[in-house]
Amino acid sequence: MFRTDGTRISRAFQGSGAVHDCKRDATARDRSAGLATLTGDANGWPAPSRRSAATVAGLDLEPRNGESPSGMSVPKPRDRTEDELRAINQTFFDDLWRDSRLIGPERFNTWPLVRELAAAAPRRLEVAPGLRPRLPIAGTRFVDISTPAIRSLRASGGVVARGSITALPFADASFDLVCALDIVEHVDDDDRAFAELVRVAAPGATFLLSIPLHPSRWTTLDELVGHRRRYEPERLLAILNKHGLSVDRTAEHSMQPKSSRLIDCGMWFLVHKRGRAIWWYNHVFMPLALRFERKLALTPGLVDLQRAEEILLVCRRED
Repeated sequence: MFRTDGTRISRAFQGSGAVHDCKRDATARDRSAGLATLTGDANGWPAPSRRSAATVAGLDLEPRNGESPSGMSVPKPRDRTEDELRAINQTFFDDLWRDSRLIGPERFNTWPLVRELAAAAPRRLEVAPGLRPRLPIAGTRFVDISTPAIRSLRASGGVVARGSITALPFADASFDLVCALDIVEHVDDDDRAFAELVRVAAPGATFLLSIPLHPSRWTTLDELVGHRRRYEPERLLAILNKHGLSVDRTAEHSMQPKSSRLIDCGMWFLVHKRGRAIWWYNHVFMPLALRFERKLALTPGLVDLQRAEEILLVCRRED
């Protein structure tokens, strides 16, 4: 369900028959979803968790009265407490990582950049990588809240602590390179999150961040995965400036499908046929995304923030 070339992956997805499954009669969907919840579906896919991320998030993702999946969009972020956001994130990512494989950082288009940055940074931290770490596993410290992710990272030789971005379990000025990709938008108190990232970084340290932009582009996927916000570009630049982070380079960066129909169909499968959705994610969409991932196009300073849906930033902590 994730992209680098949305057109190619969308066509592969539509050709699979999965989109057709999303459009079946609502009564049949209810019946099959109820059966799968109790026993797993007829094809032997694992039954989804009784308490899914959608349940925790309070989402109703079922189209009504023949409505198409595109009718499942959520118009704007909901106000949630830090505890509610943590519960949503814990549930979604525990479920996701429990049935996923660790993919090494060298597989992603960020690797040439990461390799360059890591060579000059012996003390490295990556926050909440899940099973998609971008920094080298050897020699990097990781922190995550997901038990399946912690277990897999440790099994691969990673040094991992349990913790949150708003309370990092490290001393001040401990790291020369700090990586937090798609993390700050998940917490209510993002000011505290940025303060913690800066606190554990040494003067002059490098930061590698990725952040979704434009609240007007909020989707059901943002809601389900536990996002608290998308950032207005002006607000993002203001918070970076407040915490003494200067922007060195940026790039447009997203693995989310451009097709809202594909997103909504993927969300339906995650809620109603979780085992099948995870299988497709692991065996089809993630390999396709890696295969067709475009070369990272870094720009000195800022890219066009009005066009970008998500931005990758290389920042420096001012001394």
